Amino acid sequence: MNQTPDMHARNRRTGVLVLLAVMGMIGLSFASVPLYSLFCKVTGFGGTTMLADKAPDEITDRDITVRFNTDTSAELPWDFKAEKKYVNIKVGQQALITYQARNWSGQTSGGTAVYNVTPPKAGKHFRKIECFCFGEQLLNAGQSVDMPVLFFIDPAFVTDPDMEDVTTITLSYTFYPLESAALERAIEAFYNQSGSAKPSAATSN
Repeated sequence: MNQTPDMHARNRRTGVLVLLAVMGMIGLSFASVPLYSLFCKVTGFGGTTMLADKAPDEITDRDITVRFNTDTSAELPWDFKAEKKYVNIKVGQQALITYQARNWSGQTSGGTAVYNVTPPKAGKHFRKIECFCFGEQLLNAGQSVDMPVLFFIDPAFVTDPDMEDVTTITLSYTFYPLESAALERAIEAFYNQSGSAKPSAATSN
């Protein structure tokens, strides 16, 4: 059966739309890490932390213990640990912790760290001045790298009634192989757990 010009035009439009949809899905897959990074930086939602340019002038009398948890995907041949298991600081006080990653395999490999804090409600008060979050770490065979994290707990923590029962905050990092299914699953799990929609590319400005 011969197609009319209108049918032919509609079929072409449908084909173009399908192609654009597929390309968009592929593009979002590659963009998921930077979009997730952006989302975490600006919201402090679901146990993520926020960024700051500098530490506050105010240091309160409220004590807080910050613990450091490190994990590595089974697919990444690295050792990953923090120099300390915890620190005791004042709310508002700047603190520095150094993490070390070592590639124990016989070939070059790369990783990206996904992070969060617990309890999740404290994420909005946990501020990082410097961190290695979402940076691509590429290590040669046997190479080690030190990665500093400079942070503080916002003084607003003290007057937030939701924080009255919080005496310990745990900062967790997990390293995953670059551009891996494991990394994509970790990011997808975050969105599902937080109940939020993935940010669109339009939010990156």
